[in-house]
Amino acid sequence: MKLLVIILNYKVADLTTGCLRSLAPEMPAIAGSRVVVVENGSGDNSAERLRDSIVAEGWDTWVELAPLTQNLGFTRGNNLIIRRAFSSPNPPEYVLLLNADTVVAENAISRLVRFMDENPRAGIAGARLEYPDKRPQGSPFRFLSIASEFDRGLQMGVVSRWLLKWVVCPAKPRVASPVDWVAGAGMIIRRDVIEVLGPLDEGFFAYFEDMDYCLNAGRAGWSTWYVPESLIVHFEGASSGIGVGTGARLPSYWFEARRWFFLKNHGALYASLADAAFLLGCALSGLRRIIQRRRNPDAAHLFLDSLRHSVFLTGFKAADNGLKQRGGY
Repeated sequence: MKLLVIILNYKVADLTTGCLRSLAPEMPAIAGSRVVVVENGSGDNSAERLRDSIVAEGWDTWVELAPLTQNLGFTRGNNLIIRRAFSSPNPPEYVLLLNADTVVAENAISRLVRFMDENPRAGIAGARLEYPDKRPQGSPFRFLSIASEFDRGLQMGVVSRWLLKWVVCPAKPRVASPVDWVAGAGMIIRRDVIEVLGPLDEGFFAYFEDMDYCLNAGRAGWSTWYVPESLIVHFEGASSGIGVGTGARLPSYWFEARRWFFLKNHGALYASLADAAFLLGCALSGLRRIIQRRRNPDAAHLFLDSLRHSVFLTGFKAADNGLKQRGGY
């Protein structure tokens, strides 16, 4: 198999259908390609609606529906299909993780595949992500650090300029370029990388697994690239409810994933310093807003939730990522 595309649906059947519709002109033309839609235990009639759409549109020649009865989260939902594919006699050369709340532009997927074919040391590549109104989204990113966490909490422009080399969202390259990490909303992974690293780390329910995977691919000698010629429109947060500027409270699994990223990859001391840096920055930012009487643009209860989920109150072990229903993915 050349390409396996995995799409997780969680209560966004209409958006998933729209994503498949955007793939329809391209997927049959990529020889040896297949799409698997995982209906990730939405608990509604999503599976029936998706099955009806796939049959009615004639997509069943290149789309498979895999309905689940329980929400496995982003990592376990994807891993279920990855493990199945890699235990087959013909595992895919590439795996593309594609969010259900996306619409791929013309030739977006074939451009990613061609880039990987032409750059054999590229282990992972990510598309250019945009909002529906054509504003750019964050990806690609730099890895989180103690300095970036202080900057993220403080949100003060003059300090951000001093910490520019650590800012998580740098200026976006205009041509294909190596980067620290790309978002899992549109991320293609080479077979060799999966064979070395295995599938996604299930210590993450959702979020931070893409950064973790790119970091560990780099440690294993594989580069991660940003390919702006491949465009994907992303309706950010449709499944999870998490979106930039919404003010929505972040779910527990977001904080648990962040903590596990630091503990797993940098150890207890570094995780403690990262938590302390963010909490200090966030506290100073809150004090400044009180003095200036400015509105708080952060997610609701961000400081208290960050403190509650910090290593200082939670400890130095990964949270239990059991098969329990959570709000998202």
